[in-house]
Amino acid sequence: MSDVTQILNQIEQGDPSAAEHLLPLVYDELRKLAAAKMAQENPGQTLQATALVHDAYLRLVDVDRAQHWNSRGHFFGAAAEAMRRILLNRARDKNRLKRGGDLQRLDLDNIEFVLETPNEELLVLDEALERLSGENPVCANLVKLRFFAGLSNQEAAIALGISSSTADRYWAYARAWLYQAIRADDGNASP
Repeated sequence: MSDVTQILNQIEQGDPSAAEHLLPLVYDELRKLAAAKMAQENPGQTLQATALVHDAYLRLVDVDRAQHWNSRGHFFGAAAEAMRRILLNRARDKNRLKRGGDLQRLDLDNIEFVLETPNEELLVLDEALERLSGENPVCANLVKLRFFAGLSNQEAAIALGISSSTADRYWAYARAWLYQAIRADDGNASP
């Protein structure tokens, strides 16, 4: 009887320490299985193969709900099924309204501010920028440097004393925030 099968029998009999010995023996195979499952998923998944392995493993060796494993193959079959269920649950969760399931992705790189803005739009932008400044002054300063001073993201990052990657995140956030604020203002404007 292999080590894995012996440990699976110990887990089935309720030995809480047996699960600790199982993971090192099956981890590599579970990781390969998880990587294969993740390769079938759409790009842009936030779940990593390692997290999928850990979630599936916890479901499989739950001592409170001892399961019977006939063999090593039975265990890995159950692991594949657990991973499938985890991925299905995540897909269902993403489609729920409370998780933004009805929202459409908006490519923030396509939203650009231009300096040849009519006065009325500039005033609307300024009001939104003031509100952003109250919520997140660094993001507001980044917008001012990019939009009004014409600095690149890297130049603005240096001026603000932040990293380029932080400036990229702040720029994406600020553009989305301003877009939503201006859009909300347009909806509230009287005709």
